[in-house]
Amino acid sequence: MSRLSVRLGLVAGVLAASLSPAVISRAFAHAHLQSADPAAGSTVTAAPADLTCNFTEALEPKFSQLEVRDASGKRVNAGDMHLAPGNGRQMLIGLPKLVAGVYTVIWHATSVDTHKTEGRFTFTVAP
Repeated sequence: MSRLSVRLGLVAGVLAASLSPAVISRAFAHAHLQSADPAAGSTVTAAPADLTCNFTEALEPKFSQLEVRDASGKRVNAGDMHLAPGNGRQMLIGLPKLVAGVYTVIWHATSVDTHKTEGRFTFTVAP
């Protein structure tokens, strides 16, 4: 084997090692909804004062949104979405006194590395 072949083999090995799964997952990270309070699909007996959504990655607040709509599609929150102090993965929004019914949460998350995700889920306030 020539010295050039050995060097190319070493370079290829170093490149392969640098593309380990940990590096690849960080490079292609997206902020996915991890949990919420009230939880997706849950029924709560008392109307919550706020909604909390936890994500798998830190968020860019200027490009992330959270809203809550009632069964008729009317937005019920005031649009005061903010990140929890000291926790860039937690999005919060205040809620008015909710009446019994089904509510849809719509979220748009942009992680700090600019990857965008979105989704929705429902929760129910019991009568």
